[in-house]
Amino acid sequence: MKYSNCIYKISPSARLKISSMELPQSGCVTIVGSNGSGKSSLARALEGTLELIEGERTGSLQAEDSARISFEQQLKLIEEDFQLRNSDANNEEEEKGITPRKLIMESSKVPESVVRSLCSRLKIEQLLDRPYSILSSGEGRKVLIARAVLSNKSMIIMDAPFDGLDVDSRKDLMDLFENLYKSNKLLILIVNRYEEIPEFSDYLGIVNECELIKFGERNSILADLEFMQLQNNEKIRDVKLPEPPEDVRVTVDADPLVSMSNVIVRYQDKIIINDLTMKICRGEHWQFAGPNGAGKSTLISLITGDHPQGYSNNLRLFGIQRGSGETIWDIKRNIGFVSPSFHLAYRVSCNVLSVILSGYFDSIGLYDKPSDLKIKLAHDWLKVIGMDALAGKPFTSLSYGQQRLLLIARALVKHPPLLILDEPLHGLDNISRLLVKKFVEHLMRVGTTQVVFVSHHREDAPDGITNLLEFVPSADTFTYRITDLRKINKE
Repeated sequence: MKYSNCIYKISPSARLKISSMELPQSGCVTIVGSNGSGKSSLARALEGTLELIEGERTGSLQAEDSARISFEQQLKLIEEDFQLRNSDANNEEEEKGITPRKLIMESSKVPESVVRSLCSRLKIEQLLDRPYSILSSGEGRKVLIARAVLSNKSMIIMDAPFDGLDVDSRKDLMDLFENLYKSNKLLILIVNRYEEIPEFSDYLGIVNECELIKFGERNSILADLEFMQLQNNEKIRDVKLPEPPEDVRVTVDADPLVSMSNVIVRYQDKIIINDLTMKICRGEHWQFAGPNGAGKSTLISLITGDHPQGYSNNLRLFGIQRGSGETIWDIKRNIGFVSPSFHLAYRVSCNVLSVILSGYFDSIGLYDKPSDLKIKLAHDWLKVIGMDALAGKPFTSLSYGQQRLLLIARALVKHPPLLILDEPLHGLDNISRLLVKKFVEHLMRVGTTQVVFVSHHREDAPDGITNLLEFVPSADTFTYRITDLRKINKE
């Protein structure tokens, strides 16, 4: 495929520019760029689903010859599944919703043995007949990857394929991509971390401000990327975060903040949380670590008060026994929260400024009239994250990475007693990850905020983590290893 002076229509006011690019017939091309730079729009242009309004695109590859996975695709699937499961005319099978097996088999024409083989390689074979709606973010991403690979298309476009995957899964996926690279297919990877650029990638492209500004052989472009990274690192200095207004400040006297004893969570015959006992005491900052599907997000949903099985367990949140007459808002007013599932749920029609303001009201969307002070503080937050110029833009018009950074800021605006960050850095570029790390470390250092941090990248954790909860595989379930890092550091 060859592109010459191409301009694509992203929206009525936004355009994507590709001055010159020639894609190989097969091999691997990797695209990098900052949040909001236009990487995902470039993926749609290459797929053939973005309108070309100027320039020339030549070659035999058509839209039906390509398969693409992306956050937007995952969101669309989740919305379709929700509609299916909530129809009044459902039969028993439809009430279960979409399953991975149905997703994969509908788009592939390969024998079921081939499906099982790939799913086993990706460690999702046991998930094939479970509802897609109960899968973790990483598990759901693996299912979409399997579907794209088994579709047997000539060009496979993977937009942020490594996001949400644990260390072993990322290695397995890189091995799978290397096999695809050797199989006469064209693999296009769009990544947010420079370390995710494969050694076998033939070409690299850099996108900035909705333009492909550089494209060429891997080694010739890497030097430019290293220079850009050094420039970005120099932009991160000590940050000063806006203080919350007095009417939203929350003080928690309870110690521990969270206490659970012999907690068990089941889904049908599957044990998700297996006899867990733990406490989050005053002054502690926790990291949860474990493979995809271990139950980390389920544990988070117990702490946020969202999981219904919290009522049937010995669980105390902020000094209140779960199920003792408290409202969900008695819990949530103490918490700032970001997770992949929360991001997917934040689909209301509001602008960027309203998203920040909603953090003061613990709502998805803005339904209360904010004070002038809250509006000023919201603009201050947007300035801190470099998005004040986008204040009036619709939230849904932002890139995935921009949305995630905005939702992180929303979680921080009240300087909450408990800040829960479940895989918060999905889709964020290098400078945004450093910025978020600075934000969290600032709150840990100067305020009363305590942190629960979940990430498959250990290096992403903020400095100051005091306790580590590890999910350890054991037969068909998991056990738990709790480490007080303060004791280790003293030794």
